[in-house]
Amino acid sequence: MSVITSRRSTVNTAATLVGAVFLVVGVLGFIPGITTHYSQMEFAGHTSDAKLLGVFETSVLHNLVHLLFGFVGLAAGRSTSLSAQRFLIGGGVVYLILWIYGLIVGKEAKANFVPLNNADNWLHLALGAGMIVLGVTLGQVTKRRLRM
Repeated sequence: MSVITSRRSTVNTAATLVGAVFLVVGVLGFIPGITTHYSQMEFAGHTSDAKLLGVFETSVLHNLVHLLFGFVGLAAGRSTSLSAQRFLIGGGVVYLILWIYGLIVGKEAKANFVPLNNADNWLHLALGAGMIVLGVTLGQVTKRRLRM
C-alpha cells in the first residue's frame, strides 16, 4: 500500500470538518443564550421563534437535522474517499433544495416546517454550493493522487 492511499484524503478531511461544524451548530441550537428566545422553540413549524445566534430561525427538528448531518459527515470522513465525496455533493444538493424550498414557501407559510427565514435561506445557498464545490474539486484531487 502506498503512502498516499494510507493517509486520509483531502475529501475525507473536508467531510470530517463539515460534519464537525454541523454537530457544533446542532448542539449550539439547544443552548439558551446562544439560541435567543429559547423558550419559544417548538419541535417544528414556522411559529418557532427561537434564533441561533439571534439570526437563524431554529427548532428542535432543525437542530436534529444539523446533528444528523454532522454524524453522517463524520462517518463519511472516516470511510472511503467516495463516501466522503458523496456526502459533500449529496448534502450540498439537499441544502440547495432547502434553499429553493425556503424561497418558495416563505417564512410564514404553514409548509415552512423547518423553520426558515431569509438568513437561513442564504446560508443554505452558501452551504449547498460550498459543499458541492468541495466534493467535486477535492474528489478530483483525490482521484488524481490515487492514479499516481
